[in-house]
Amino acid sequence: MSDHKSHQGELHTHGPGCGHVTISHRGHEDYVRDGQLDHVQRKAVLPHTLEVDDAHPAACTPAHACGGHAAGHQHGLTCGHVPIPHGDHLDFVVDGHLHHPCVGHCDDHGPVKIRT
Repeated sequence: MSDHKSHQGELHTHGPGCGHVTISHRGHEDYVRDGQLDHVQRKAVLPHTLEVDDAHPAACTPAHACGGHAAGHQHGLTCGHVPIPHGDHLDFVVDGHLHHPCVGHCDDHGPVKIRT
């Protein structure tokens, strides 16, 4: 796979067992790093975003019954859920679904497959 500098300045190679969560979508896997997706293509590491599409909509879903966290949970980069860039915003993986914090509830932005 491809090497890149980590946020500590050390050389890192993405691949199976590299320590990053991976997300599968559209026939490939990306690596989650510091709230962003790294896409490895021809030995280059490119920033990537999960597309807004039929499988991963960006609509408000106030009727969504959140599971996987307590009522009042605040999603953020240190909340314990995997952050995934989705369209023009950041979602969080909860029980195999993308949750997006919204006023008074979480939106469901579709199922995802991750590997830790």
